[in-house]
Amino acid sequence: MNRLVIVCSLAIGISFSSFAQTDSTSKEKHPYKKSMLYSALIPGAGQIRNASLSQKKIKPAYWKVPLIYGGLGTAGYFIYQNHSAQNNVKTEYYNRLDGNPPAAEWSNYDNFGLIALQKQYLNNRDLFVLLTLAIYGIQIIDAGVEAHFLKFDVSDDLSIHVQPYIFQHKAGVGLNFKFR
Repeated sequence: MNRLVIVCSLAIGISFSSFAQTDSTSKEKHPYKKSMLYSALIPGAGQIRNASLSQKKIKPAYWKVPLIYGGLGTAGYFIYQNHSAQNNVKTEYYNRLDGNPPAAEWSNYDNFGLIALQKQYLNNRDLFVLLTLAIYGIQIIDAGVEAHFLKFDVSDDLSIHVQPYIFQHKAGVGLNFKFR
């Protein structure tokens, strides 16, 4: 469990750092930092910003926002459900220790079974908390990556030409790459 927490913490920490090379000749900077900041403050805001800045004929990323909120809402629902169930089991355990008769819902479990069930609900709750953090971090990373591709040039004239040549009585093959 500790390793999972460390890995998730590192993944979220890495999402705030940048690995891009800067071009000293370009006066315009990439808008990825602002998009990542928007997504960190309001989930999905970076994706909306990227869609509004996009000047290409690609499909905007508005469709990602409902997925983000759906994932966060679902994980939040299961956090609440597992926390409530854990509290109910805990209350039942303490009621049994006080000498009260077992409730009908938990009558199939003895005291040790209730303790094991409470631990299971706690573990599930913690797992969904980590899932929520992962969804939150992934949407921040997605906003940054998508912002990097806003100025990515994809023209129709990307080609490779293979040309044979002879140089000082030696034959060879030359490759010409044309990017623009």
